[in-house]
Amino acid sequence: MYMPEHFHETDPSEVAGLIAAFPLACIVAQTAQGLVANHIPVMREGDTALVGHIALNNDMHRVITDHTPVLAIFRGQDGYVSPNLYPTKKDHHRHVPTWNYQVVHVAGQISFQHDDKTKRAMVGRLTRDHETRMNGDAAWRMADAPRDFMDGMLAAIVAFRIDIAGIAAKSKLSQNREAVDHAGVVQSFEARGLDAMAARMRRNTRSDE
Repeated sequence: MYMPEHFHETDPSEVAGLIAAFPLACIVAQTAQGLVANHIPVMREGDTALVGHIALNNDMHRVITDHTPVLAIFRGQDGYVSPNLYPTKKDHHRHVPTWNYQVVHVAGQISFQHDDKTKRAMVGRLTRDHETRMNGDAAWRMADAPRDFMDGMLAAIVAFRIDIAGIAAKSKLSQNREAVDHAGVVQSFEARGLDAMAARMRRNTRSDE
């Protein structure tokens, strides 16, 4: 990933927050059949792994062998930046369009688990996390469904684990712009409902070009 120093995201809490807030990862791997990519919700297991599950019918667990290197890509909010958003444009017109975004790349080795215990635990953790966020005390639980139904659903999935080898994160948030131009982009993002990016930009310390 192209990484100018002033866009390099080095805050571990920001990286963890992006993975948690945007858990639908694009998992990319090189296989004997060529590059494959799958979009799968995952969750972080401490600092060492990403975990999730796929459908048994998904050939991902057949074409990707255990311990194959993979790249999991998490993309946060993004937004177009017009030169018209920069108040200094009228002074010198030395601006061009660009795009602001946040992204996290997690590299690691993947392995698949087919046993019922691991799959049940995996689904339980993912369910608790997302259901609690959305529904609080009214969160759906696996026990709400008939046992035979859940047994059938679990038989139709494969769990996986990606042991993390490295993380690269990028926050391209107008850090290289003058304060007045940075503020102009923030205001536009807020007006367009890109609240997460706007809030992150307000926390950002501007760096010189």
